[in-house]
Amino acid sequence: MPKREDLKSILIIGSGPIIIGQACEFDYSGSQALRSLREDGIETILINSNPATIMTDPSMADHVYLKPLNTKSIIEILKKHPNIDAVLPTMGGQTALNLCIEADEKGIWEDFGVEIIGVDIDAINITEDREKFRELMLKIGVGMAPQSTATSFLKGKEIAQEFGFPLVIRASFTLGGAGASIVYEPEKFDDLLSHGLEVSPIHEVMIDKAMMGWKEYELELLRDKNDNVVIICTIENMDPMGIHTGDSITVAPAMTLSDRTFQKMRDMAIKMMRSIGDFAGGCNVQFAVSPDEEEEIIAIEINPRVSRSSALASKATGYPIAKIAAKLAIGYTLDELDNQITKSTSALFEPTLDYVIVKIPRWNFDKFEGSDRTLGLQMKSVGEVMGIGRSFQEALHKATQSLEIKRNGLGADGKGLKDYETIIQKLTVPSWDRVFVIYDAIQLGIPLKRINEITKIDMWFLKQYEELHCLEQEINKYTIASLPKSLLLEAKQKGFADRQIAHMLDCYESEVHKKRMEFNINRVYKLVDTCAAEFTAMTPYYYSTFEEEIETADGKRFVANDSVVTDRKKIVVLGSGPNRIGQGIEFDYCCVHGVLAAAECDYETIMINCNPETVSTDFDTADKLYFEPIFWEHIYDIILHEKPEGVIVQLGGQTALKLAEKLDRYGIKIIGTSYQSLDLAEDRGSFSTLLKENNIPYPKFGTAETADEALDLADELGFPLLVRPSYVLGGQGMKIVINKKDLEQHVVDLLRKIPNNKLLLDHYLDGAIEAEADAICDGEDVYIIGIMEHIEPCGIHSGDSNATLPPFNLGEFVIQQIKDHTKKIALALNTVGLINIQFAIKDDTVYIIEANPRASRTVPFIAKAYGEPYVNYATKVMLGDKKVKDFNFNPQLEGYAIKQPVFSFNKFPNVNKNLGPEMKSTGESILFIDSLKDDEFYNLYSRRKMYLSK
Repeated sequence: MPKREDLKSILIIGSGPIIIGQACEFDYSGSQALRSLREDGIETILINSNPATIMTDPSMADHVYLKPLNTKSIIEILKKHPNIDAVLPTMGGQTALNLCIEADEKGIWEDFGVEIIGVDIDAINITEDREKFRELMLKIGVGMAPQSTATSFLKGKEIAQEFGFPLVIRASFTLGGAGASIVYEPEKFDDLLSHGLEVSPIHEVMIDKAMMGWKEYELELLRDKNDNVVIICTIENMDPMGIHTGDSITVAPAMTLSDRTFQKMRDMAIKMMRSIGDFAGGCNVQFAVSPDEEEEIIAIEINPRVSRSSALASKATGYPIAKIAAKLAIGYTLDELDNQITKSTSALFEPTLDYVIVKIPRWNFDKFEGSDRTLGLQMKSVGEVMGIGRSFQEALHKATQSLEIKRNGLGADGKGLKDYETIIQKLTVPSWDRVFVIYDAIQLGIPLKRINEITKIDMWFLKQYEELHCLEQEINKYTIASLPKSLLLEAKQKGFADRQIAHMLDCYESEVHKKRMEFNINRVYKLVDTCAAEFTAMTPYYYSTFEEEIETADGKRFVANDSVVTDRKKIVVLGSGPNRIGQGIEFDYCCVHGVLAAAECDYETIMINCNPETVSTDFDTADKLYFEPIFWEHIYDIILHEKPEGVIVQLGGQTALKLAEKLDRYGIKIIGTSYQSLDLAEDRGSFSTLLKENNIPYPKFGTAETADEALDLADELGFPLLVRPSYVLGGQGMKIVINKKDLEQHVVDLLRKIPNNKLLLDHYLDGAIEAEADAICDGEDVYIIGIMEHIEPCGIHSGDSNATLPPFNLGEFVIQQIKDHTKKIALALNTVGLINIQFAIKDDTVYIIEANPRASRTVPFIAKAYGEPYVNYATKVMLGDKKVKDFNFNPQLEGYAIKQPVFSFNKFPNVNKNLGPEMKSTGESILFIDSLKDDEFYNLYSRRKMYLSK
């Protein structure tokens, strides 16, 4: 049966600002669902308060409401659109589900005659209420860990007495494992039980007997109204039970599962999905398996919605789960839909992978000084990367190279730990760098049995690590001149970077690259095609690998390459890599718009990125997607293969910018602002000379490379001082110091963390107002797209400040100075494209803090507030297709738009919540107000100095 004809208008609830535990994977799902519904001619109405994402772009839905996610907003929208037939709440994570339940309890859907599709309320309630879920599982014969529900402190104590330790406490109706903990000692139980009861909105916790060390698996399912069920992907956690799946290293397909147990798990998952309710859509099921011969399976939980892992599973298999789930919700069946990759087979199939993917989370503990860095049941990561390879080893290496934490992969970079006690401690208490520490442990000679005993990581994974170590030892015996071809090919097939091999051979990376070329060991590109190459794929979604040469009957030797180079003119857009604090989804928004604008200018567009959560890595965003690390060697090989006109670096945040110098050195054209101008803006000395020549005021400053130089400089500049390292994003390592002792301590600490860095010391303008401007420049004309005034005083990072568009408190004289300075600086830096400039205003004088000739965090916000596609315009300017004067700028905004940062401090309860020059927020929301008399504005303004830390 085709789709339902009675559904003409559908409301989709988004997931709101990005927080730890609910990131841009839900924006990816929501964006897919919107596109999917619009293909069927359905009117789409979206509510989401996040301005940084592509999902809230005006082009994504027929009506976009950037409003707070509460029932008041829902009622307003339903009154404005009485024709809404249904609501789809499964695409916006827990936030959307919770809002849907609340609206249902208040009778709102019933009042307006709106049907819930994609899930039913009973299914949500059964899966969220751990007691009901347990009863149901026992009824259908699915095993679970011994567990019991407590709705009071006393009941919790009784359960603990019955089960014994270790125990797991899980709070009902929470996200990202909030309120969950493992309790090993009775003395910690009382506090953790109270915390769980407090965090749960219904003050209920489930207490389980801890299945520590059991293996953990996730299955992604889809079901249609005819009860056809397909399992899209099986994901294995390399980390055993006890670490939240969002913080675990995960692998697909499952590596250590016997076929017998897999079939059993499959049947259980289907049975579970069918038992929780009669609905069509997506579902995620988690299981634990005993690590012995028995392979006993127990269910952990089921989520009747598109989950965090759905985005990963979609990118891993090429099967767009959210897109198909949206179609199933409106009545289609799986056999009626096309496989989106082959276009010739149906969607009623289970993908087969002829490659391996590895996901590694990306943490940001350095932003939360004093935070507990151990991993457990509460999710703490802020993003993730995915590596695709022909083997687990290659995929693991690619994922570690994608993390952007100054590591070149596993081992062979001189950064490994060598102290036995430290290594044992880090293996015992799981921490963010465990993926590297396992390698260090093997290098130190700690037996695999011992590592397995401590970590409970399956021996198969540990043996893979050991093989890599043995290969490194073998290569160490050679020099670059004597290294045999077979060994170099094996190292490349196992994912070792040229840089790592150079470290082993004690030579330069370029020499290894040259040797590869001589041996004809070149990267080849393979398709992600959902069907292990059994059918022709129509989507150009590639990963790289290395293969042996094939010899044909007539003696021709070649290596098979799926990526065919066309003769169209091409543009490469470098993505922004994993989400982290300081570089989030807003840069992905810019990259997607850059790709779309380049396509409008008739270029073949090539996207390179390694973040599975985002829209830029969707297989139909660019003409070609290379799912590869933003790591020099990978980028360079793609460029040699594709021979583009140039590379766009100014849309992908600091990740892409950091590669500008190398691109320039290798003679690859940078589209838009040149590397020289980008570097000039980063180099404080040269930039200040430029400001001086243009009579533009800036705070007194100096540079220092040692603590002694910094102390001498302090006498000249006077306290308070703002200290920061060069070339960092999100204010990393920035601090305001007020005396010599603080200064010395901070400088020593910074130089230890970032050796050989040039430190910048500015006189801090105490009590100044901070403002920023974003502009588009074509080298001749400058158009300022927006000026924003921060509500908090100068000294709090712009990403952590509440900011208003337009300014609320700056006089004509100050605004004019901002405009003049912006135009002068943009032209003096020869900007072609976007530029962001930050100002400090004191005694009616406007000082320059810094200028960044690239897309900034605020560009998507301004574009949404004014309803104008600024990134599209800027990209066309970069490509030389248009000039600033060719655009008809017409910003529309009544009243003010306020950018409000959102923090995830609840994940780090003992951390100092004071704000300063280092960014700590994980996301943002947008708030529209008609006038400054609005209560919301008054509240923000009255609290503006509360968190300022020196």
